[in-house]
Amino acid sequence: MTWPLTLATDSPDATRDVAARLASLCTSGDVVLLIGDLGAGKTVFAQGFAAALGVAGPVTSPTFALVRQYACGPDSPAETLIHADVYRTGSVSEVADLALAEMVEDEAIALVEWGDVAAPALGDDALEITLRVPAHAASTDERTICISGRGTWSGRAGEVAKVLESMSGRVAP
Repeated sequence: MTWPLTLATDSPDATRDVAARLASLCTSGDVVLLIGDLGAGKTVFAQGFAAALGVAGPVTSPTFALVRQYACGPDSPAETLIHADVYRTGSVSEVADLALAEMVEDEAIALVEWGDVAAPALGDDALEITLRVPAHAASTDERTICISGRGTWSGRAGEVAKVLESMSGRVAP
């Protein structure tokens, strides 16, 4: 398997399931960049990801707070989930000022909405998740999810495909 991997989901629960499966591969220090237009499902993805890490309580988009930190459950590979939304930042330097890279070093996993904006400030290691509503979608719940990795994730396409393989055979290289 090689990057990118692409799959389709047909409901918010299916999108959360993809996120949960990908969360199972993450370890402390990992950065996951969520990319997509408004309404593409980034926060729905974040909810599934957080639930898989044992985060209790509601997970909402930190659009106005910019960054929220959640304690992960006792079986999680990290102590903290950092959930950022950089939509309201005006530049890469403003993203850098949030110190997300430094926060991840402290036993955390970072999940960054509008990750394409934040990527230059977060280094070379990242799992990139692009969510789109297909133009031909029969339902507003349909999503296309494109997954790729860089840095330490570069050689892990096979591992990612394996955790997603039971998703109705909808993963394609």
